[in-house]
Order: sequence, then C-alpha cells, then structure tokens
Amino acid sequence: MDYRDYQFKETTMINLTRLLKVAVAWTSIAYTACYLVVWFFPGARELFLTTALHAIVPVTSGPFTIGTYVIGLIVWDLLVVVGVWLFVYLWNTIRS
Repeated sequence: MDYRDYQFKETTMINLTRLLKVAVAWTSIAYTACYLVVWFFPGARELFLTTALHAIVPVTSGPFTIGTYVIGLIVWDLLVVVGVWLFVYLWNTIRS
C-alpha cells in the first residue's frame, strides 16, 4: 500500500475481525516463544520474573506440560480478545 495516496477520512473505523486475528496470532507467537525459552532454560523463569515484576517472586508453579501450555495459551488469547474488543469499542464510540 502506498501511504502517499492514503486520504484521511473523518470517521475512520477499525476492522474488528482483522485486528482480533492479528492480536491473537501475535499473542500466540509471543506466548509460545516465551514458553519454549522458559521450558528449555529453567533459570530464565526466575530471571524473567525478577526483571518483569521488579521483585523477587518465589517460583511455585508446577511442571511444564502440554496441558499447561494449552490452558495458558487459551487464557492469554481470551484476555487479548477482550482487550482488543474494548479498544475497538472505545475507538469507534469516543469522538475526538
């Protein structure tokens, strides 16, 4: 797409279906990559928690299995869908 030919419309609507697909795909890729890193390098879990949360958090979770991967992926994808839906709703209803 050539952005020089793009004309701004007064009311720009966001395509919810496309945005949901992209957001879920991105979340699935990122979740899988993080899961694999923590699975193959167990020390990365503690480092990640310390860096991301800025606190020392005891690691008390269970083992890494296919079931925990699938459940975690479903939970994160549902959270992303709700967040994207809220974003699109607010974008389309709030006028500047």
